[in-house]
Amino acid sequence: MKAKAFDIRTLDHVAIHVSELEKSAAWYQRVLGLERIQPTEWGPFPALMVAADGTGVALFPTHGDSPGRLPEGEVIRANHYAFRVDREDFESVKDHLKALDIKYDSQDHHFFHSIYIYDPDDHRVEITTQVRAFTEEKRARR
Repeated sequence: MKAKAFDIRTLDHVAIHVSELEKSAAWYQRVLGLERIQPTEWGPFPALMVAADGTGVALFPTHGDSPGRLPEGEVIRANHYAFRVDREDFESVKDHLKALDIKYDSQDHHFFHSIYIYDPDDHRVEITTQVRAFTEEKRARR
């Protein structure tokens, strides 16, 4: 078997289309505590980034003349994307969402516990924490 050429460490970012850049950026800042990143070096780039600790969400306008826009009538949707939090913070996430009056669903995935919410454009966002370690036996199961 060929050795891996490189190791993936973490999710860097996801890029999504949104109907209103400013509204979506504000939601990600308020609900998930992400920081808005828009360096002047990017120039008049039509998208913007919100991020935390090296993982971000690139927000692209759905319509207009931007290079990232969707062609008219085309719909592309990801199932969801996930942010990981420490176990100690998981209950705080629930409290925060309740305080913001944001409805969420919880799921126990045995190794992970997850909360699912929706952003203003109905993108499904998962906030997850690992509660049990994967053993080599469990990782290898196919």
